[in-house]
Amino acid sequence: MKNLLKTTVFMIMASSQVQADDSAITVYSTAAAGSISPEQFQNPNSHVPGYAMIKQDRMIFIKKGQFELKFDNVTSQIDPTTVSFSTPNNPGVATVLDQNYQFDIVSAQKLLEKYVGEQVIVEQTSGGANKTIEGKLLGTNGGIIIQESNGSVITLRTYDSVAFPSLPGGLLTKPTLLWLLNGKDSQEELARVTYQTKGMTWWADYNLTLREDGDKCEMDLSSWVSLLNQAGSSFDNTKLKLIAGDVHRAEPQQVQRRNVKSYAMSSMDESAGFQEKSLFEYHLYTLPRRVDLPNNSTKQIELFPSANGVECSKDLVFNGSQIFNHRYYNPIADRNYMRSAKPKVKAYLSFENKKNKGLGMPLPAGRIRVSQMDNADGSLEFIGEDIIDHTPRNETISIELGNSFDVVGERKQTNIVVGKNEITETFEIKIRNQKETSTKIKVIEPLYRWSNWEIKETSEEYVKQNSSTIEYNVKLKPEEERVITYTVHYWWK
Repeated sequence: MKNLLKTTVFMIMASSQVQADDSAITVYSTAAAGSISPEQFQNPNSHVPGYAMIKQDRMIFIKKGQFELKFDNVTSQIDPTTVSFSTPNNPGVATVLDQNYQFDIVSAQKLLEKYVGEQVIVEQTSGGANKTIEGKLLGTNGGIIIQESNGSVITLRTYDSVAFPSLPGGLLTKPTLLWLLNGKDSQEELARVTYQTKGMTWWADYNLTLREDGDKCEMDLSSWVSLLNQAGSSFDNTKLKLIAGDVHRAEPQQVQRRNVKSYAMSSMDESAGFQEKSLFEYHLYTLPRRVDLPNNSTKQIELFPSANGVECSKDLVFNGSQIFNHRYYNPIADRNYMRSAKPKVKAYLSFENKKNKGLGMPLPAGRIRVSQMDNADGSLEFIGEDIIDHTPRNETISIELGNSFDVVGERKQTNIVVGKNEITETFEIKIRNQKETSTKIKVIEPLYRWSNWEIKETSEEYVKQNSSTIEYNVKLKPEEERVITYTVHYWWK
């Protein structure tokens, strides 16, 4: 670096005269919905599926001419290519000539390596006795080698401690950004540093309490955001924001696609949780209070106040073929295809994300856990969980909770006629209700052989769900069985 004798070094330290010490963090998540549990990040070296934008404001002293500025309060997982330095109150008062990121952080091994050839004091316990060894450190490979004052050489594979006279130059206690600046005037200015860092993420968890009274279904919904900080630095009294949406980032091919999911609480009491607004094609959520985010920690914050009395519906669904999201590629002419099956009847809980139903807010992707009250003793019992995707307002959410114990179904092919470029097929579906109460069941039938189809005969009325699926709605009394039959004709050229 030129003109070293005229270069002045200024350190931005926590102990310096800071009048505008401020930080703001915006956290992004790249995790698949419901894939995160806090336990997997108890190892500080684990991969964290997310990142953050950090903004830090500090008061600094600008010196006229060239000078160096060290900023030693950055994360150890900083992306130095994203760093921006500015003086927002007086743009252009200092120009960045070059920037360095120094990450040679001090450690026991590095201290030993720096002190090869120097005098050290070693403490060792052997046979219950404490021994002090003084001498020149000759090597650190596979242990340490000490040459005592009498010229003898000792090798130590184990030892209690090593005392060094001072911290050698060139080692840092924190990752540090170093700028070479050119100042116009000597004055105090507000400096703003922004950068991206790895090691931070967030995710949403929902807790749903279900209440049933006959055909009436209500629920209470609450949600929490979990924030993980393994970026290598703690943040005290910081502003916090979360970004939700599919934010594209250019990544190497081996890095998985980033799926940044969302939450919000716009229809709730904004003072109790995050405040939501649109930002580009995403959602920005700001916590109206400041928080501490210690390094290597997970923090939970309420996403929105509990929504009580939300209307819902419980559905029992029987899909005898177990085909979902069918796509037509070629006609299925195999006469033995899906001849018979006896899968479980699945239980779903559905609710509309609408304001007049008690919600009406963008909900993030996350894990939703459902419990129901046992009226006998007033305890909550866990009845299932599922993953929900990012869901905008006014959309319907359906949660798969498990299989019905008392409602069973079976499906079998009773006839098939295969002709040239056509098939006519008949199925029989049996549904049995072994409950002591009446119940409703949705019977789903995907018409999977080909896209051209026509129902020739049916024992019950059906509803056409879409171009490849029909649905029967059946209500059964206690211990009642219903048999549904239908004949479908397929044709193709």
